[in-house]
Amino acid sequence: MMRKIHIGASLAMAAVLLTGCGAEEPAKDSKAKGPAAEATGKPEESGGNGEGTPHEVTIEVKGTGASTVMYTLDDSDFEQITLPWKKTATIAARGAEREVGRLVILTPGHVTLPDGKLGAGQCSITVDGKKVVESKEDKGCSYKLK
Repeated sequence: MMRKIHIGASLAMAAVLLTGCGAEEPAKDSKAKGPAAEATGKPEESGGNGEGTPHEVTIEVKGTGASTVMYTLDDSDFEQITLPWKKTATIAARGAEREVGRLVILTPGHVTLPDGKLGAGQCSITVDGKKVVESKEDKGCSYKLK
């Protein structure tokens, strides 16, 4: 009998919670964003389209010969390339990326170094004409664009 009371009380509580969640009004927070902000007529931050300032970003790998490269820029890809190689795109931080940053990654494969040995290709990332990252040793390049 006691078990039936607990189950019944649990079901009643679940019904109240579910009904209460659906009837809840949108928060009246002055920093509201997204569909609730549009419904209340409040604009979103930074231009209203959810994107930050666009930047021209160039990723580049130096060297000679052929190699592979993996990158995340306006899209992500892994491809066979002929060196020297570069790719440019205009990108902007979107949504939460405006606060935490949009990650640009470039990982070059092995290339023939000037001494004839194999090693990681030298890479760089340039944002709006300013070089912001240049690889050192056997590491790729990464940058958070805000």
